[in-house]
Amino acid sequence: MPMKGSGPTELAVVDEFDGGVGWLAYPDETMERASHALSVDGDVWVLDPVDADGVDDLLAGLDGEVAGVAVCLDRHKRDAAAIATRHDAPVFVPDWMTGVAGEMDAPVERFGRELGGLRAITVRDSSIPPWQEVALHDEAGGTLYVPEAVGTSAYMRAGSERLGVHPMLRLTPPRRALSGLDPERVLCGHGAGVLTGGARALATAVDGARGNAPGLYAKSLRLFLG
Repeated sequence: MPMKGSGPTELAVVDEFDGGVGWLAYPDETMERASHALSVDGDVWVLDPVDADGVDDLLAGLDGEVAGVAVCLDRHKRDAAAIATRHDAPVFVPDWMTGVAGEMDAPVERFGRELGGLRAITVRDSSIPPWQEVALHDEAGGTLYVPEAVGTSAYMRAGSERLGVHPMLRLTPPRRALSGLDPERVLCGHGAGVLTGGARALATAVDGARGNAPGLYAKSLRLFLG
């Protein structure tokens, strides 16, 4: 399987619930880049999207019009500009995130602690390694979106983990940012989301990050070399 898919897409819906949807544009790629859209207070927010044939139909099935496309990780520019332009909407970037806005071929607006009813949580803002990430929490709807720090793709999960901390953060998991949250579901930028028992899966992932690190590193080595 390729790390990242390219060429013709094969849309696969991986997360579907009242008020939201998630999809993979290339279901067979190793990175399992997942995209999401949430309907909050009558507005649809598209999160870190990879474009694909059929995406607009998914968005049309949600309550409201597309209000914006959010880039929640500095490396997740993906197809944000293309989808925003198609829907005549801006790309939204956190007001503290650098190196993203200038690379967008679409109007850009900044957001702070909230984005259209979604609470913005700074997960990481570091230069070594370069990593700027914000999570979005729909507290009323019970949905938490974390673009990179946790995920469900094979190279992020160790043992019986439903949700795993990214390999590069295993020794320094984002406890402060992700503690005390009680989501029903956790959506992520890599892999299908955890749609039930999200709070427990998140706590288990963060609490077990260090202890499960050796097993995950061995598994990841086999995946990428095998």
